[in-house]
Amino acid sequence: MNDNVLVVHGGGPTAVMNASLYGVIREAENYAEIGAVYGAIGGMEGIIKERLLNLSEFEEEKLALLLQTPGSSIGSSRYPVAEEEYERIPAIMEKYGIKYLLPNGGNGTMDTCGKIYHACMKAGYEEIRVVGIPKTIDNDIAITDHTPGFGSAARYLAASVKEVAADVKALPIHVCVIEALGRNAGWITASSALAREKAGDAPHLIYTPERPFHEEEFLKDVEDLYHRLGGVVVVASEGLKGEDGEPIVDPIFKTDRAVYYGDVSAHLANLVVKRLGIKARSEKPGLCGRSSIPWQSPVDREEAQLAGREALRLAIKGRTGVMVGFQREETEDGSYRIHTMEIPIKQVMLLEKTLPETYINDRGNDVTEEFVKWCRPLIGTELPGFLDFKRCWEEQSKT
Repeated sequence: MNDNVLVVHGGGPTAVMNASLYGVIREAENYAEIGAVYGAIGGMEGIIKERLLNLSEFEEEKLALLLQTPGSSIGSSRYPVAEEEYERIPAIMEKYGIKYLLPNGGNGTMDTCGKIYHACMKAGYEEIRVVGIPKTIDNDIAITDHTPGFGSAARYLAASVKEVAADVKALPIHVCVIEALGRNAGWITASSALAREKAGDAPHLIYTPERPFHEEEFLKDVEDLYHRLGGVVVVASEGLKGEDGEPIVDPIFKTDRAVYYGDVSAHLANLVVKRLGIKARSEKPGLCGRSSIPWQSPVDREEAQLAGREALRLAIKGRTGVMVGFQREETEDGSYRIHTMEIPIKQVMLLEKTLPETYINDRGNDVTEEFVKWCRPLIGTELPGFLDFKRCWEEQSKT
């Protein structure tokens, strides 16, 4: 063994996925026994087909760009690894002198991480350490307080909703329904509440998939708000379901692990037009916010690096079959602080964490202040207020 490191990305990219990779590379420089840090090109398929890139050969100037590069610089995938391919992985690791394997991803990737760990143990390769680096904008990995990727996605949605709210407030003649990512967990949808500066600000209604969606209640709430305000902003999860547990819009595609729903925002906007006779339109940012660098959260970026560094530290200490997690500390002054923890991989494999009941209001059409307090530190600095927008415009117009 040459004590090399291999990082592999899995699932959808984020605005800080590359920051975790950068953290691993930087941490590796602290250990003389480490030969090189490799990246698997194109996710798990990159390991199976032995497409490995030596990242240690790049100059610092190029590597530093990882902190502001969206997506995945080494490529990701949702490649379904077959049983016989898991059995081949330990030998591939040995061939390239890889002692530390660090999968970076969400629920599916942590499942893969656990299976690789078991494959190494079964084949007698106990010296290979497998440590997961959490990543998902959905924030639905179990046990950890939150995951790298979520803070930036939350910041993007809150900022986008804030800008839409300014538009609707300026011309209050319609209802705007914004669809947020998150099929089974409403963390991103809920984060839209951070667009508010004061009571009464948009979004006026927030619907997450943790509660059954009631069409008649929705229409009544919209109608009441429209008559009072003129313009209404609604944020709804792509995974809304009715009382029967079925999606309110028929799925357009299904896989073994996921259901791809139809256009929920368009469906709700059409309901408003047809049932209430009120002008309505839908917006669906979708992938626009998954890897947005302009709205990247600085807190998210720093924590993503920390997760990458800590994963390698744990591996070098001899830990394997675990994932890095975050635990929030209770501070006397109420300030935000976290520390990392070690989570057995079996406790997070394909286990989804949804919004707790205490984060959703009684009627199921908004979030609570408890959620806002939990989420606010993760997006970093406060979003610009309208006066800040005005000042930025004035400064820009002078140039």
